[in-house]
Parts: sequence; structure tokens; C-alpha cells
Amino acid sequence: MRILLAIALTAGLAAPVSAQDDEGRSLMEQGAELFLFGLRQEMDPMLQNLLGLADEFGPSMLSFFEEMGPAFADMAQEVKDWSVYEMPEILPNGDIIIRRKPEPSPDPVPETPGQDAEPNLEGTEI
Repeated sequence: MRILLAIALTAGLAAPVSAQDDEGRSLMEQGAELFLFGLRQEMDPMLQNLLGLADEFGPSMLSFFEEMGPAFADMAQEVKDWSVYEMPEILPNGDIIIRRKPEPSPDPVPETPGQDAEPNLEGTEI
């Protein structure tokens, strides 16, 4: 699994610089090869860390998705808009709850003085 992940991640970015002569290749092709070579060298430590994480968490994640995948698929079909839910919360007993966000209250209609409203006469002398 580790080897396949490494190949998949670097295959698109890692066109090796060949030892053939530069005749027949444009400066753009040479520059692109050098760019990709440098990019691969820069990304190599990060890819190694990623492979380490895959080795560490891979088996447990695979088990998790095998067990929970069907339940997530069912839930995804029922939930149409995830933006109306809060972030999941893990309770002390281990339960995970996902609360619905409170619906915004409608904006109150500003009260305009009219026939129904009584004028505020407080503080006026008659």
C-alpha cells in the first residue's frame, strides 16, 4: 500500500531528468523538466511524512470506512444541505451529535407611526 501511494503521488509530478543530450529539446522542455525535478526534491520530505501517516493510520482508517461507509452513505442521501448543521460534537460518553443550526429569525418589520400607533407624548408639555 505504501509503495502504491508513493507512486500515485509522485507519478504526475516526477518526470525524471534524463541524461540524454539537450539537442532536439526546446528551452521550454528543459526548463519544465528542471522545474519538475526541483519540485520533486522539495516535496520528497513531505511525501515521506505522508507515507508515514499512511502506515500509521491506514489500517485503522480502512477498518473505519469498511464499518461506517454504508451508514455515511445513507446519511449523505438524507442530508441535502450540510451548511445548516453545526460541527459534530463528541460528548463525554463518546456519543457524537450533530446539531442543526438555529434558523435565523425573520427581521422584525420596523414599526412606522400611523393611525394604529399612539404618539409618544412623554416629556412634552401641554
